Amino acid sequence: MSPTEVPSSTPANPQSGESVGVGLSNPDISQTRRNLLDLINRLHSTGAQVDIDLPQIAVIGSQSAGKSSLIESISGITLPRASGTCTRCPTECRLSRTTSASWECKVSLRFIMDNRGQTLGQIRNDAFGGLITDKSQVEERIRRAQRAILNPNMPMRDFLDGDDEDLRDNELTFSTNCVSLQISGPDVADLSFCDLPGLIASVSSGGKESDIKLVEGLVTTYISKPSCVILLTVACETDFENQGAHHLAKRYDPHGQRTIGVLTKPDRVPQGDEEKWISFIKNEREALENNWFCVKQPSSVDLKARITWQEARTREDDWFRSTAPWSTLDPMYQRYLRTSNLVERLSTILSDLISKRLPKIQTELEEAMKATNDKLAKLPKEPSKNPQLEISELLSAFVDEVKLQTTGVPKADGIMQLIRPVQDAFRREIRATAPEFRPFSRKQAHVHSLPRPTFLRNEDGDNEGESSDDASVASDDFYGEEVVAIEPNAIYVDEVLSRARHARTRELPGHYPFLVQASFIYTCVEKWHAPSKTLCRSVHALLGEYVRAIVTQHFAEYGQSTLEHRVQTIIQEHLKLRLRQVEDKIDWLYAIEDLPFTLNTHYFADYRDKFFAYYKGARQRTENGDLTTRLKDYVPPTSNTGAFGSPNRGAVAVASNPIATALGALAALGIHGVSANDLSKLLPSDPMEPAINIMADVRAYFQVAYKRFTDIIPLAKTLSERLGIYGPNAMSICRELAEENPRIASRREELLNKMERLRTASEELLNVGLRA
Repeated sequence: MSPTEVPSSTPANPQSGESVGVGLSNPDISQTRRNLLDLINRLHSTGAQVDIDLPQIAVIGSQSAGKSSLIESISGITLPRASGTCTRCPTECRLSRTTSASWECKVSLRFIMDNRGQTLGQIRNDAFGGLITDKSQVEERIRRAQRAILNPNMPMRDFLDGDDEDLRDNELTFSTNCVSLQISGPDVADLSFCDLPGLIASVSSGGKESDIKLVEGLVTTYISKPSCVILLTVACETDFENQGAHHLAKRYDPHGQRTIGVLTKPDRVPQGDEEKWISFIKNEREALENNWFCVKQPSSVDLKARITWQEARTREDDWFRSTAPWSTLDPMYQRYLRTSNLVERLSTILSDLISKRLPKIQTELEEAMKATNDKLAKLPKEPSKNPQLEISELLSAFVDEVKLQTTGVPKADGIMQLIRPVQDAFRREIRATAPEFRPFSRKQAHVHSLPRPTFLRNEDGDNEGESSDDASVASDDFYGEEVVAIEPNAIYVDEVLSRARHARTRELPGHYPFLVQASFIYTCVEKWHAPSKTLCRSVHALLGEYVRAIVTQHFAEYGQSTLEHRVQTIIQEHLKLRLRQVEDKIDWLYAIEDLPFTLNTHYFADYRDKFFAYYKGARQRTENGDLTTRLKDYVPPTSNTGAFGSPNRGAVAVASNPIATALGALAALGIHGVSANDLSKLLPSDPMEPAINIMADVRAYFQVAYKRFTDIIPLAKTLSERLGIYGPNAMSICRELAEENPRIASRREELLNKMERLRTASEELLNVGLRA
């Protein structure tokens, strides 16, 4: 049978409903083509077209362009006809030729949008009534299904079983949800297409201006996709330029690569205008890659007479064979006339497009699934079915993190690393309050200098040599430049002795009251209080900010942030409480330091000896010139005889060195074992030695006390009791805390539904070989 031939059919029995006609089919269509079409239909059923560009045919046209008649000719069914706009929602037709002798039609409602006009995460395919085997029942079923689509808030059963009457006011004038017809039979074409509402040029009374844009937007969602074949219907009775469907199709397919034009109602062409429309068939005007076709459908009189499909096709063939100028067209153009040729071309184009797109569809599905998985992975963890356990684990992990951070981690931005500069500044500030004693009188300040001590070097992790009294070196050694002693805060030895003498009451000779040392200590300690409070508040601010970040890290994405807000509040209140407690502790420590006392006698005695030697050595150098240095640096001469019988060099050295002479004289008197350093004991006693003792006591005590004072800072944490997750209302509290943000929950559901659609579509593709 040639493609242009109409398949034979036994005249229908009007009583059996066969008067509507039988479907168009081409038995020569291969099994492979049918399998590809079935596969795409199954993919559409999964809703994958929401995410992937699936091949399909969309029938578009302006109102009254003859779309309904064309659809009837292709599908073999009768569509509802009423006054006004006939099609108010997309109608999907899936035609499939089967070897079964029976004809069947299944009607279902496909919901892509919810009642608020938002895309559903999972497309719904709801069966609308049972299987139809009588064609005469299809028109009414479709009419009822359209009412259900336009009134989504009403029960579907009301429209399926209720009276077959239009409502006075529908909830929607148009809808993007569609009626799906799955038609199969021995004489049905293997083809699928979607009939879209006709484009509106103007609204009638009772209509809405917004419907114009609504319908245009609905049509655009279909034809804007690259794999959509646009079946453009144009009525020959209306001027071509005034038909908006053409302009819309050209906007999205400017080169006409995926548009098939169909001229309808050629019998209504005004006399003399035929050549204008013939130029379309010859592809001379508005050329399309797949050409223009022309079909002749039954007239309104024929429809009322309810002629059969076979009669309609016969009359169409007779009309094109007998009506000029159509009948005089060359054979090469005759193939673009008649419905049968159009269906054959549509079927070929669609199957070829499906074959070309299948490999890319599989790739796009895999990429879409990966992208969806990535988006799901970025969402907060889904709430647990046991929120109490999950919250307990979150709190435990948070507390462990805080413990770890406050213990110390090897990171530049760790809390201990952030606090250390503040602590170091505090230590330096306290250390700077050390008394600046000078072991010489104020009158001698301009002529004497004090070398820096060596025994404090790096004891606190940095160089303490910034103050004249507090640099670091070993016992009596010196390093660097000597410090000029004229300083505003310096306390000179004569002033110390003067204060000691004025403080005496009934002490034994050579003794002075402890009040002298205490007065110097009080002067230092009273300067510690303000820096201590500053340190406390600085550490509190740093810790508060740091812990706030940890709270956000652990709880921000849990629930609707309620848990995070509560934990933040509890933690900040807890830190404020600890701040007050630490400040009270500082006040207590300050009060203790106001009473000089230490049990660390070894530490104190060691520092006292070092400071006493430091001050006394410096004073001796000022009082006795370089004698002390000479005694310290003295090296006894050797007693070896010189070479070649020369005189004893040791004897010469003794004779020229006063220290050696003095030691030799003492040895001659029978006083042996005396060293050069022992000679310093023969020097007159220093009247300032009591003051030196006081200075050494005070300075040694300061070194012990300031270290003790700078080493105390307490921290702690509690959460579960304040949250109440173990109390009598624990479960309700945990459910409230675990409640997920509606936006995130909606996004998760949307992505999960999308993933399900994609997986189902992917499985259909993978199983295609098993069904072949």
